[in-house]
Formats: sequence, C-alpha cells, structure tokens
Amino acid sequence: MQTTPVQTTLIGGTGMIGRALAARLVSEAQGRAGAVRVLVRRRAKAHALLTLPGIEIVEVDLRDEHALEQAIAGSGAVVNLVGVLQSSSGRPWGKEFDEAHVKLPARIGKAMLRAGVRRLVHIGALGVSEQAPSMYLRSKAAGEASLRGLRELQLTVLRPSVVFGPEDQFTRLFARLMAIAPIMPLATPHAQFQPVAIHDVVTAIVSCLRKPETIGKTYELAGPEVLTLYEIVHWVGIYSGHPRPILPLPDALSWLQAVIMEMLPGTPLMSRDNLASASVPNIAQAPLAPELGIGEPTSLHALGPNYLGGDTPRDRLLERRRTSRKHRSSL
Repeated sequence: MQTTPVQTTLIGGTGMIGRALAARLVSEAQGRAGAVRVLVRRRAKAHALLTLPGIEIVEVDLRDEHALEQAIAGSGAVVNLVGVLQSSSGRPWGKEFDEAHVKLPARIGKAMLRAGVRRLVHIGALGVSEQAPSMYLRSKAAGEASLRGLRELQLTVLRPSVVFGPEDQFTRLFARLMAIAPIMPLATPHAQFQPVAIHDVVTAIVSCLRKPETIGKTYELAGPEVLTLYEIVHWVGIYSGHPRPILPLPDALSWLQAVIMEMLPGTPLMSRDNLASASVPNIAQAPLAPELGIGEPTSLHALGPNYLGGDTPRDRLLERRRTSRKHRSSL
C-alpha cells in the first residue's frame, strides 16, 4: 500500500482541517516521532495538537522566508491550509487577504524550493477567479497563480466547498445562535453551497500526498447535495434541537446587517465581502475525482445529527468543565 511521505509539514495546522489531518497522519505513522511537523506562529495555539504522539510543533515567523526554509527542510511534503475569512478593505483586496492568501503561499513555495522540498498540497476554495466579486475569492485565485508560477513545485490544489464537522465554525455558529434567538434573521438565504464533510477533505489530502498522479492537478471538493443557506440553517436548527423560524432578509437588509456587523468590535460574524462571496454558487462543476479516494461523500444529513446534537468529545469536555466549576462553587 502507498504511504504518505516520511515527514509531512502542515502550515495552518491548528485550524479544524489541520487538526483532523494531523490526527490522521499521526495515526497512519503509528506515532512515529517526527512524521508530522506543524508550523505555528505561537506554540500556545497548538495546545490541541500536543496530545498527538510523535507530532513536532515548530514555532516560526511565517513572514520570514529564511525561517520558513529552515522549518520546512527535511520534509517529504508540505500542506498549506492557511486561510482567513475576514479582511480590511483594499484594492484589489485587503491587507489580511494579501498576507494570508497571496504573499504567504508564494513565500512558502520559494522557501520549499530553496530547502529542496518540491511536493505541495495547497488548500484553495470553490469559486475562485480573478474576476470574482469578492476580495476573498480574488485573493485566493492570486495565491494559486503565484504557486503555479513556481514551475519546479509538484503542486496539487484542492478547492473545497464549505466544510462541516464537529468543530466547524459554520454550522455550529448557526446552532449557537438558534439556541438563544427566538427567530433567525438570515442574510443571503438563497446562496448555494455543496457542504463537504471534514473527514472527506482529510481523505482527499492524504490521497494527494500518496498518489503522484495528482501532481499538477486542481480538484474540487464537495458533498453529495446542493443546499441553499436557508436549507442548511433549517436543518442545523432541527439537528441541534433548536428549530427556529427563519426570516429571509432581502438583499438591501442583508447588506445593512453586514455593515452593522463590520462596525462592531472584534472579528465580524459577517461582512460585505462575505455577501459578495456568497453571490457565487459554491458548487462543484464535476463529480469527485476517483483518485481522491473518497468514494461516496458524506452528507450533512448523515453527520449533522451526531455532532450538532451536543454529543461530541469537545461538547462532553466542556460539559465536564461546567459541572466541575458548579461543584467547586457549591463547596
């Protein structure tokens, strides 16, 4: 059986996909020390990974190309998972998108080649293009283009639709909101998505690391069903045990809601650029490629009731902590 490279380096490995991928790779390596290396800006952010046997956490300034080169050296392959959903405004995109989606991929590619590492799996997004209506999608397209310009790289690009699973920040956000709100005002209710399960995304990444025939190709990753945002939120409410009336907002009110959220302190739950991204159908143009090894993709209906019902390991841990705090306060 084909195996993954001797060492796989993950950049952006502390996010949902990165944590799931690290766990899969460590399991396949049977805890072999150094089989998986995760580059992080701050080691404290990698606390969820520290329990994985044999994993190597390396603190590195991702803006420093020389430091990246040293951190990547000796790897068999690199997986770039870095992505952000919000950015300040700018032309052709804001500075946060520019750093995470455009400059960092180019920096990674150049550092890899100088370190003698050529194999790269890069995670993009469905709907990217130079003419896309959102800064997010345009910047993602520019990042892919910068990597394709480095012709010595053995590049594979994966473009997932919205990813769902036990720790996602998409369906679980709506579940939390519906748990406290009597009615759910919903912007862009007719936006279309083809949600893909986290374990299917991880399977695709691992397949690309194993199979040389995936080099030089771009793959779309999507689940078995096309759902509107209204339908997704409807089912999230049911599966989380908090069904609520959904109030579809017209475009003008959606825009106003986004403007107000952008003015609030902290990272906005929604921005005008998110609305622009949602105007592009987040749908795959072809069936899943067989070499990705997914077989029959998992639907939201198959997985959603399990993790949205409040019975995930993370939920059980949080509940134990809440119970422990209540017990201590009663003493």
